[in-house]
Amino acid sequence: MSGADGAVRVLLADDQPLIRAGLRVLIADCPDLAVVGEAGDGAEAVRLAEERRPDVVVMDIRMPDMDGIEATRRITRAATARVLMLTTFDDDEYVYGALRAGASGFLVKDMALEDILAAVRVVAAGEALLAPGVTRRLIADFAARPEPSSAGRPAALSAVTEREREVLTLVGRGLSNAEIAERLSISVATAKAHVARLLTKLDARDRVQLVIIAYNAGLVAPST
Repeated sequence: MSGADGAVRVLLADDQPLIRAGLRVLIADCPDLAVVGEAGDGAEAVRLAEERRPDVVVMDIRMPDMDGIEATRRITRAATARVLMLTTFDDDEYVYGALRAGASGFLVKDMALEDILAAVRVVAAGEALLAPGVTRRLIADFAARPEPSSAGRPAALSAVTEREREVLTLVGRGLSNAEIAERLSISVATAKAHVARLLTKLDARDRVQLVIIAYNAGLVAPST
């Protein structure tokens, strides 16, 4: 969902006003993005997500009262927006918690400005942010941890075709649609269609969940 002018609607959630101000100024220079609200804690972020209906919430992990992980869980459960976590990658456990809560990707606070904007657009488009490489490693490590998941059981893959299984394996390795198309000698549109069918068949919210499913199903090992 975007605004009437087609701009991606962004909600900023961070307990540091300077961080929010910097992101707001950055986004204000982009005609395809628009800030529709700001929150200083998780509870306010949940309320504003319901009220303002943003496309993407840029969510800090550590905030008072309600942290970003719990806020992400509530927002994604209500399907009011996609969530892009703001982190320093200092604490992996926070990142794993954010993945389980339904985050679609991660922003590092010291990322290049163009990368931050690109991340917002990627998540708004329904993709998961699997770059930079540190994100892939974190997702791989998370997915390799023993944790029961019905999505990763063989039965969940019974409706998946052999070609779709190949695509799922490549998604699990962090490849983009363009990279998958090149690897399998198919068009980008076909690769995108395969990914869309996988999302539907496996009841996955986005590519992050497909990555986790691929690891849990044993299609990809942490070292691949």
